[in-house]
Amino acid sequence: MELNLRPIGVIRSPYKTPSECPRQGRLSDEVSVVEVFPEFEEGLKDIETCTHLIILYWLDRARRNVLTAIPPHDGREHGVFATRSPHRPNPIGFAVVELLERRGRELVVKWLDAVDGTLVLDIKPYSSAIDCVENAKVGWFEEVNRK
Repeated sequence: MELNLRPIGVIRSPYKTPSECPRQGRLSDEVSVVEVFPEFEEGLKDIETCTHLIILYWLDRARRNVLTAIPPHDGREHGVFATRSPHRPNPIGFAVVELLERRGRELVVKWLDAVDGTLVLDIKPYSSAIDCVENAKVGWFEEVNRK
Protein backbone atom coordinates (compact mmCIF):
# COMPACT_ATOMS: atom_id res chain seq x y z
CA MET A 1 0.00 0.00 0.00
CA GLU A 2 1.23 3.48 -0.83
CA LEU A 3 0.24 6.61 1.04
CA ASN A 4 0.79 10.01 -0.52
CA LEU A 5 0.41 13.19 1.48
CA ARG A 6 0.71 16.66 0.05
CA PRO A 7 1.21 19.63 2.38
CA ILE A 8 -1.37 22.37 2.01
CA GLY A 9 0.53 25.06 3.88
CA VAL A 10 3.13 25.99 6.42
CA ILE A 11 3.04 27.19 10.03
CA ARG A 12 4.70 30.46 11.02
CA SER A 13 5.16 30.37 14.78
CA PRO A 14 7.33 32.03 17.42
CA TYR A 15 8.86 28.63 18.29
CA LYS A 16 12.18 27.97 16.55
CA THR A 17 12.94 24.58 18.17
CA PRO A 18 10.78 21.76 19.56
CA SER A 19 11.99 22.53 23.09
CA GLU A 20 10.47 26.04 22.84
CA CYS A 21 6.98 24.65 22.12
CA PRO A 22 4.54 24.28 25.00
CA ARG A 23 3.59 20.70 25.99
CA GLN A 24 0.09 21.48 24.75
CA GLY A 25 -0.91 24.46 22.62
CA ARG A 26 -3.70 25.40 25.03
CA LEU A 27 -1.04 26.17 27.63
CA SER A 28 0.06 29.24 25.66
CA ASP A 29 -1.64 32.27 24.14
CA GLU A 30 1.18 32.83 21.62
CA VAL A 31 -0.11 33.68 18.15
CA SER A 32 0.87 31.71 15.05
CA VAL A 33 -0.04 32.00 11.38
CA VAL A 34 -1.11 29.11 9.19
CA GLU A 35 -0.12 30.09 5.66
CA VAL A 36 -2.10 28.11 3.08
CA PHE A 37 -0.38 27.60 -0.28
CA PRO A 38 -1.97 29.53 -3.20
CA GLU A 39 -3.30 26.42 -4.97
CA PHE A 40 -5.43 25.60 -1.90
CA GLU A 41 -6.77 29.11 -1.18
CA GLU A 42 -10.22 28.30 -2.59
CA GLY A 43 -10.53 25.66 0.15
CA LEU A 44 -10.62 28.49 2.72
CA LYS A 45 -13.99 29.76 1.50
CA ASP A 46 -16.17 30.52 4.57
CA ILE A 47 -13.48 29.47 7.06
CA GLU A 48 -13.77 32.87 8.73
CA THR A 49 -17.22 31.76 9.96
CA CYS A 50 -15.47 29.18 12.17
CA THR A 51 -14.35 30.17 15.66
CA HIS A 52 -12.10 27.13 16.10
CA LEU A 53 -10.20 24.82 13.77
CA ILE A 54 -8.45 21.46 13.88
CA ILE A 55 -4.96 21.72 12.40
CA LEU A 56 -3.14 18.54 11.38
CA TYR A 57 0.57 18.95 10.76
CA TRP A 58 3.72 16.89 10.15
CA LEU A 59 6.21 16.72 13.03
CA ASP A 60 9.29 16.39 10.84
CA ARG A 61 11.73 16.54 13.75
CA ALA A 62 10.08 13.72 15.71
CA ARG A 63 11.56 10.25 16.09
CA ARG A 64 9.54 7.60 14.24
CA ASN A 65 10.97 4.46 15.88
CA VAL A 66 9.38 5.02 19.30
CA LEU A 67 6.54 2.91 20.73
CA THR A 68 6.62 4.05 24.37
CA ALA A 69 6.76 7.45 26.01
CA ILE A 70 7.22 8.92 29.48
CA PRO A 71 5.06 12.04 29.84
CA PRO A 72 6.76 14.78 31.90
CA HIS A 73 3.85 15.19 34.31
CA ASP A 74 3.59 11.44 34.99
CA GLY A 75 7.10 9.96 34.95
CA ARG A 76 5.81 6.48 34.03
CA GLU A 77 6.17 4.69 30.72
CA HIS A 78 3.05 4.29 28.53
CA GLY A 79 2.45 3.05 25.02
CA VAL A 80 2.90 5.95 22.61
CA PHE A 81 -0.71 5.59 21.39
CA ALA A 82 -1.90 6.28 24.96
CA THR A 83 0.02 9.58 25.00
CA ARG A 84 0.33 12.75 22.96
CA SER A 85 4.06 12.41 22.48
CA PRO A 86 5.27 13.85 19.16
CA HIS A 87 7.59 10.83 18.79
CA ARG A 88 5.55 8.07 17.13
CA PRO A 89 5.52 5.94 13.97
CA ASN A 90 3.53 8.56 12.02
CA PRO A 91 4.34 11.90 13.66
CA ILE A 92 1.12 13.75 12.92
CA GLY A 93 0.47 16.79 15.07
CA PHE A 94 -3.08 17.69 16.06
CA ALA A 95 -4.24 20.95 17.59
CA VAL A 96 -7.56 22.62 18.19
CA VAL A 97 -6.90 26.32 17.69
CA GLU A 98 -8.89 29.49 18.02
CA LEU A 99 -9.17 31.37 14.73
CA LEU A 100 -8.48 35.02 15.49
CA GLU A 101 -8.44 36.38 11.95
CA ARG A 102 -8.26 35.44 8.29
CA ARG A 103 -5.97 37.53 6.08
CA GLY A 104 -6.33 36.12 2.58
CA ARG A 105 -4.40 32.82 2.63
CA GLU A 106 -3.24 33.38 6.22
CA LEU A 107 -5.08 32.16 9.29
CA VAL A 108 -4.06 33.89 12.51
CA VAL A 109 -4.55 31.43 15.38
CA LYS A 110 -3.64 30.77 18.99
CA TRP A 111 -3.02 27.49 20.87
CA LEU A 112 -0.82 25.97 18.16
CA ASP A 113 2.24 24.08 19.49
CA ALA A 114 4.28 23.69 16.31
CA VAL A 115 7.78 24.77 15.31
CA ASP A 116 8.12 27.55 12.75
CA GLY A 117 8.20 26.05 9.24
CA THR A 118 6.14 22.95 10.11
CA LEU A 119 4.10 21.68 7.17
CA VAL A 120 0.30 21.63 7.41
CA LEU A 121 -1.48 18.45 6.26
CA ASP A 122 -5.10 19.48 6.71
CA ILE A 123 -7.49 21.96 8.30
CA LYS A 124 -10.97 21.08 9.53
CA PRO A 125 -13.61 23.07 11.40
CA TYR A 126 -13.95 22.21 15.09
CA SER A 127 -17.48 21.86 16.45
CA SER A 128 -18.13 21.39 20.15
CA ALA A 129 -21.47 19.78 19.23
CA ILE A 130 -19.74 17.11 17.11
CA ASP A 131 -16.15 16.86 18.36
CA CYS A 132 -16.55 17.20 22.13
CA VAL A 133 -17.17 13.96 23.99
CA GLU A 134 -18.41 14.65 27.49
CA ASN A 135 -16.76 12.68 30.28
CA ALA A 136 -14.00 11.28 28.04
CA LYS A 137 -11.02 10.21 30.13
CA VAL A 138 -7.42 9.06 29.86
CA GLY A 139 -7.18 6.72 32.84
CA TRP A 140 -3.48 7.12 33.67
CA PHE A 141 -3.73 10.91 33.28
CA GLU A 142 -6.75 11.08 35.59
CA GLU A 143 -4.82 9.01 38.15
CA VAL A 144 -1.87 11.44 38.08
CA ASN A 145 -4.16 14.46 38.55
CA ARG A 146 -5.89 12.89 41.57
CA LYS A 147 -2.61 12.76 43.50
